[in-house]
Amino acid sequence: MAKKVLIVYHSQGGNTEAAAQAVAEGVRSVEGVEPILKRAAEAKEDDLVQCDGICLGTPDYFSYMAGMLKDFFDRTFYPTQGKVDNKPCGIFVTHGGGGRASESVERICRSFRFKQVADTVLVRGRPDEEAKKRLRHLGASVAKAAL
Repeated sequence: MAKKVLIVYHSQGGNTEAAAQAVAEGVRSVEGVEPILKRAAEAKEDDLVQCDGICLGTPDYFSYMAGMLKDFFDRTFYPTQGKVDNKPCGIFVTHGGGGRASESVERICRSFRFKQVADTVLVRGRPDEEAKKRLRHLGASVAKAAL
């Protein structure tokens, strides 16, 4: 049975969704692992508990994560305590010049006790080929750690 990497993201203008698709390509590149893409508003506690790794993506809004990703964290934190410790994790943030939202996401991931297995990927605007390469590497890193 294939391992699963959950990719939870919020995207309003399409940049973070494009980044999430590149992360999914990286996950698919690792044999035996499949990506599950979920918008943050649709992702549930069971999705988080049942996955073998997680990637989290958000636009940077006023140097903070998108409200929908924060809502996902708020809805799942207490119900998943003790069930997601050391789960491999990767983070990606799209921004227009700030990029500081990564700090809040990283802090919350530490509270969940996820294990961040790759550096956070910051993408200015829509992902270009260089950014997609870094995003694919992020997805592959989490997928390998999930095996």
